[in-house]
Amino acid sequence: MDAGEAGFLEATRASYDALAVDYAAWIRDELAAKPLDRAMLDAFAERVRPGPVADIGCGPGRITAYLHARGVEAFGIDLSPRMIEVARETYPDLRFEAGSMLDPDVAGVPDGSLRGLVAWYSIIHVPEERLPEVLAGFRRVLAPGGHLLLGFQAGDEVSRRTSAGGHAVSLDFHHRRPDDVADLLVRTGLDVRARLVREPDEAGDFAETTPQAFLLARRPPTGPAST
Repeated sequence: MDAGEAGFLEATRASYDALAVDYAAWIRDELAAKPLDRAMLDAFAERVRPGPVADIGCGPGRITAYLHARGVEAFGIDLSPRMIEVARETYPDLRFEAGSMLDPDVAGVPDGSLRGLVAWYSIIHVPEERLPEVLAGFRRVLAPGGHLLLGFQAGDEVSRRTSAGGHAVSLDFHHRRPDDVADLLVRTGLDVRARLVREPDEAGDFAETTPQAFLLARRPPTGPAST
């Protein structure tokens, strides 16, 4: 790990440690206001039940809990230890572990062990040059026929935030073109099965300024049977 990567990871970890409690309170009811987002998660849940499924970059655990409520054996992994503490306090019956998607072993998940993996707005902080490595790691831990669901802001800019909710942070937000991410998934060895790009919700407590993108991909099965 070079000094630049270490700095990026430390800045992201420290930022979310500082934000964890306030962020968890703010984001808790967001899915209730996003029916199309729920539809993608529901479609993913149907394909990966009963699991196991890793929620990588789980934050305070709301997506892990949403999938669990739909019969998925989901567990969460996050870079921020404080986020993991909040997730465990909020959902004590679910499993949450600290770890990084940039680790070579994807936070200790064995190769080929997952029925599914969701990265819900967690690749948004990954530098462009590291994204191929991250997606290759996701493919490696999926079992043949396993599914990957990505959520991210659509676009081609990088925005930086130095404050959020009254806290000092240092976060880069990488907006990405859905077609570019889809092409990268294919080059990684994953089949893109569905994509949704919706316009921003411009009102309410969770107003957005950019379109939102969701890609569902699958590691090809080894035999003739498919899911």
